Amino acid sequence: MLIQIKKSTTLYFKNYKFRCAIGKNGIKKNKIEGDKATPKGTYSLGKLYFRADRIKSIKTKLPLKIIKKNMGWCHLPNDKKYNKEIKIKNNNNTFEKLYRHDHKYDALIVINYNVSPTLFNKGSAIFIHLTKNYKPTAGCIALKLKDFIVLAKFCNKKTKIRIN
Repeated sequence: MLIQIKKSTTLYFKNYKFRCAIGKNGIKKNKIEGDKATPKGTYSLGKLYFRADRIKSIKTKLPLKIIKKNMGWCHLPNDKKYNKEIKIKNNNNTFEKLYRHDHKYDALIVINYNVSPTLFNKGSAIFIHLTKNYKPTAGCIALKLKDFIVLAKFCNKKTKIRIN
């Protein structure tokens, strides 16, 4: 299955068409850390993470992982764990916290951008996550929960996302 982002605010897959939000600075081919742009290209999907205290279950063929309070995603460009899930040990600003008070990360799917190989400063923590208001993101793609649930149901390890 191919998921496509076209016209920057519309996500298409199968016979579905969903409104979505993208990075504040649009879609860029040469993404860099912190530029608030969504990376242009075609990518596979990684795990689906979710908050079990807020969402009981999600039907998907993607690997599932429950978000714990000490989970983060490293966005420090010169760290060996850059653009990877990490265990939070302190409260510094070198990571994206996955266990959040807002509901953006109640469920998220990792977009396998900048993973193999991981290039320092080319961007990290690019997800499909949740939104309530479609405000621009820091580079991710955001959907309403009901649309995310429908999308997740059809995703598997072979699913790709094309961001134009």
